[in-house]
Amino acid sequence: MYHPTKISVAALLCASLGSAVADEKVQTYHIPAQSLHGALQKLADQAGIAVFFSDSQVQGKTSPALQGSYSPREALEKLLAGSGLTYTFTDENSVSVKAADSKSDASSTLPAMRVVGTAEYDSTDPYNTDYNRPNAVTATKTDTPLIQTPFSVKVVPQQVLKDQQAITVDQALRNVSGVVTGSGGTGTFFIRGFGNYNVYRDGYLNQSQWAHTEDLENIERIEVLKGPGSVLYGRTEPGGLVNFVTKQPLDTAYYSLRQQFGSFDHYRTSVDATGPLSADKDLAYRFNLGYQSNNTFQEFGGNERLFVAPSLRWNISEQTTSTFKIEYSDIKELGRGTVPLLGDRPAPIPRSLNLGDPWNIQEDEYVMLSLNTVHAFNDNWRLRHRFNFTNHILTMSGKFPTGAFSPVQPNGDQTRYFFAQNTDGNDYQHNFFNALELNGKFDTAFLKHNLLIGGDYYRTDYRATSAGFTPQTGDVTNIYHPIHQPGPPAILPGDVDLAEWTLPWFGLYAQDQIELPYHLHALAGLRYDNATSSWHGSSYSDTSADKVSPRGGLVWQPIPEFSLYGSYTENFGASNYYDWSTKTPLPPQTAKQWEVGAKTELFDGRFSATMAYFDLTKQNLPMEVGPNVTKAVGEAESRGIEFDLSGEILPGWSIIGAYAYTPFAKTTKDSAGFGNSGKRLNNAPVHSASLWTTYEFQKPLLRGVRIGAGMQAVGQREIGYDETAQAPGYVTMNVMLSKFWKIGASRVTAQLNIDNLTDKTYIASIYSYGPSHYGAPRTFMGSVRIEY
Repeated sequence: MYHPTKISVAALLCASLGSAVADEKVQTYHIPAQSLHGALQKLADQAGIAVFFSDSQVQGKTSPALQGSYSPREALEKLLAGSGLTYTFTDENSVSVKAADSKSDASSTLPAMRVVGTAEYDSTDPYNTDYNRPNAVTATKTDTPLIQTPFSVKVVPQQVLKDQQAITVDQALRNVSGVVTGSGGTGTFFIRGFGNYNVYRDGYLNQSQWAHTEDLENIERIEVLKGPGSVLYGRTEPGGLVNFVTKQPLDTAYYSLRQQFGSFDHYRTSVDATGPLSADKDLAYRFNLGYQSNNTFQEFGGNERLFVAPSLRWNISEQTTSTFKIEYSDIKELGRGTVPLLGDRPAPIPRSLNLGDPWNIQEDEYVMLSLNTVHAFNDNWRLRHRFNFTNHILTMSGKFPTGAFSPVQPNGDQTRYFFAQNTDGNDYQHNFFNALELNGKFDTAFLKHNLLIGGDYYRTDYRATSAGFTPQTGDVTNIYHPIHQPGPPAILPGDVDLAEWTLPWFGLYAQDQIELPYHLHALAGLRYDNATSSWHGSSYSDTSADKVSPRGGLVWQPIPEFSLYGSYTENFGASNYYDWSTKTPLPPQTAKQWEVGAKTELFDGRFSATMAYFDLTKQNLPMEVGPNVTKAVGEAESRGIEFDLSGEILPGWSIIGAYAYTPFAKTTKDSAGFGNSGKRLNNAPVHSASLWTTYEFQKPLLRGVRIGAGMQAVGQREIGYDETAQAPGYVTMNVMLSKFWKIGASRVTAQLNIDNLTDKTYIASIYSYGPSHYGAPRTFMGSVRIEY
């Protein structure tokens, strides 16, 4: 397994590499023959440079003795001789070790650029400014070049998050084609026309309450797999899978403190600290903290959130490594209001107006424990075990407009409903995840295999007490003259509904990636799932379902810079609804997808682009066919073209962009005659796009100055599934300016971002049943970051 820790396993330039590179400074080395891992550490210590690499790159490799006087280049070449690895001086602060290939040139110096290695979790040099990641793990669970992966995958790296000062999921995912924000930016989103609110962290499901918002404080990068992913991950929504790759402990000390301050009294403090805890660097830690408080552009609105994430990595032996992590977050959100429908559009109320009450509150408390252990039998075979436990507690209380259930009257009157959850303080959602995987590489005749075999078990235990969800008699506000209540109504025991259930499933899966002659790469995978749902103390029937899901793909890479691919995938979906009249479960939702596309890597792998055409169909959609009578009679389909690009196109000039054209996203089957057939899916615009670019000046006079600008465009979206209301499209503009200084061994960066530069009034997100949320007006965000 890769440890970003080990990426830096050499040490972070304790002395300026610039002089070593420019002057080829010669010094005397005394490094005995030993493991390549240890030799590179010695080189880093004796040369005063940082050599970034990963465990998987050097596992099982040895190095000859190095005695004598050499330049850093000569020393690296001697230690890496015969290892299949080469190196690149990435800038004046670090050296990156990577796999040798036809495009590698160990003798070239690439100023102001970093090259990512081919480790399982690629290099996490804290100073890495790359916008491109050539490898990803989410699509295959193995470290695979994206250009050889028969699926569309988009990676949003750390530098993009820094440049955009992204602190929420919707801010990060606007860089990915086909992704649209849903439900007020609380962490729900739509991919390829289908909703999703479950995300993954380091490859394991982090299923949560629908209102949970992920914190990006300890996120190294975000990988988005487009289309179904259940063959490797179990029950998922078919539109796509979002995997947050977290920061790992490093073997070299690194410290970062960032203070952000912005519009609406926004203050956020971030801490990132990592390094070894033992002289032999077998123990290393990382600690991430984020604290934020802010008001919002909407009256009564405000947030306070605390996030803490310590982690510890232990190299138990040369072959075995374990990493233990804890995450804790407490998120309080006050007074967020929605925009009701008036006719076929969101009501034209001011952005600052809140139709809710000042005491509306939502609190989400979250704890996660995880243990990831990897044992390498040799260079080719490894065993990985992952365990994860999370506990979510969601507490909320408030009054809200009833949306589509009670539309705004011509005079502006709007009925409201009261809703509260965790009414007795004993709600919980426990999630357990356990997985064991064997990954090995071997040859059969002229075929090269990369085999993955695994099994996983996932279980959710859920208890929720709730009151409300019905219009309040006599509680009517007016969108032009709002009426606010002084406090929540009394909750009587008879008003509370209790829901308790258990949702376990287990799966077995196998996947083989095969390198064929004539530059062909094939992938075949198969999974068996068995899932049940049990209601406690309820008259609803238990449900059980199982399914075998296949997927396969083929990539042709005639030249190193270009590939064509095609794939087919089936999906075992999330648990389905019940027929409330018979209290019997419906068959599970399933999906299938065809996809073809082309990929390219240019400028020595610093820039990549993907164009994909997909046809995705989801079956067994539940539909209400009568009062409290629901049947699985629906089918929906989306198809379209997506284009993603990211990387460096000229020295200092980086770009990340996305465009999705989805002309067809409709309900295609409605056997109950409910009237949905042919209707467009909600929150699925025909056109959506984003573009962000930055330039770091290369001339000495302006060195350290970075400027950036970007835009996001989203076309008209349907509100609900009946095409009776729409949210208008919008375009917003964003800009940034930053400057960094080197002060001794430290770097100080000052940055200013302006989002929604033109102060556009627009609907940023919508719920399926009617209410919407305004996007923020022109917003300023400044920050000062100190790193050393």
